[in-house]
Amino acid sequence: MIIIHAMNKYHKRIVEGALTQHLNTMPVVVVLGARQTGKSTLVQFAEDQERRYETLDDPATLSVLTEQPLDLLSIEQYLTLDEVQRLPQVLLDIKRLVDQDRNHGRYLLTGSANLLVMRDVSESLAGRASYLTLWPMSRREQLGLGTCGMWDELVSNREKDWVDLIIEESIDEIAADNNQDWRTLVKRGGYPIPALELEDEGKRSIWFDGYVRTYLERDVLQLANISNLIDFRRLILMACQRIGQVVNQTELGRSTSIPQPTVNRYLNLLETSYQLVRVPAYVSKRSKRLIKSPKLYWSDTGLALHMAGAEPTGAHFENLILGDLLVWRDSSLARCDIFHWRTTDGIEVDFVLETSSGLIPIEVKATTNPRLRDTTSLRAFQREYEGASRAGLLLHSGSETTWLTNNVLAVPWWRIL
Repeated sequence: MIIIHAMNKYHKRIVEGALTQHLNTMPVVVVLGARQTGKSTLVQFAEDQERRYETLDDPATLSVLTEQPLDLLSIEQYLTLDEVQRLPQVLLDIKRLVDQDRNHGRYLLTGSANLLVMRDVSESLAGRASYLTLWPMSRREQLGLGTCGMWDELVSNREKDWVDLIIEESIDEIAADNNQDWRTLVKRGGYPIPALELEDEGKRSIWFDGYVRTYLERDVLQLANISNLIDFRRLILMACQRIGQVVNQTELGRSTSIPQPTVNRYLNLLETSYQLVRVPAYVSKRSKRLIKSPKLYWSDTGLALHMAGAEPTGAHFENLILGDLLVWRDSSLARCDIFHWRTTDGIEVDFVLETSSGLIPIEVKATTNPRLRDTTSLRAFQREYEGASRAGLLLHSGSETTWLTNNVLAVPWWRIL
């Protein structure tokens, strides 16, 4: 299946497989994600069914669905509606029609905001719809491989086989690209146009400027009544500067001179529109000394760097890994949750994967020469959750894959991603 075209090359998305299965199962499938992640291209090439495609960005389509929705919704044809968050009340009409005819794949919807948490959306289509998220492109999607990192292989295989699996996975395209500095990938981000078509940083800067302006002046105003866009933009800047940090809304309010309830509302809006990502804390009932607040990351590292006017740091390296994990999690039919772990003493593990085969702790270090001291937090987590925790991963920017302890594997990031 062909979906994204750039530089005379088509780029598959890993979520295609899950999308096909969902369309073959549910009467309504909803693909959510930020603007410009490739949702429209994905759904126009989805499945092999003859589907009618309409976008609510088209004033004529929006007018028909506002005034006489059944004229379009009740046609005897598979229907794709793009950017449905622009008219959430149409979901109620879809619900009524689906209750009369539950043919699978009848409606394929997309939205640039999370319909499940939007205040104006009263209909969730519970029992009638399934939901998928399209995140910015993974590294392997950008390379044209249509996949993401090796997370499935690590979860489903024994630790003693990890090294062989990782070495064997060195596909030619990955191996040829392994000298790429992670900073280059972070600056590029994962939106298809800046990631695939705009090699020049100046051109990417122009694109990101336009994206931010469109988001602030159009999308946000459609989602919420924001009276002060200057305050909202200041909050975005502060959020971009705090990547990888535990969310502290009181401190964000002091830094921006914005009341804490407004900070909370703005953060929720950023998350609803798939710009902000909050990674929850992994909290066990066995311990009372854990930080319970989420950590803050950005959906696209390129956009976050542009907004902050910054150079890549170790926190952006973490964000790069998280982006790949999100692509994997939300394209997989197997359940997996992503957390962070931090004690009140300051010991922290960047990410914890909660899978059916156990907990996998992951540390990300922007070092080319990982040492035993870099395993301290991973080993602390393994002691705390002995029996539940599997081997830990230390992802670094060097070239050596080696067991630093009997239960912590140091791996170059590019071998996994």
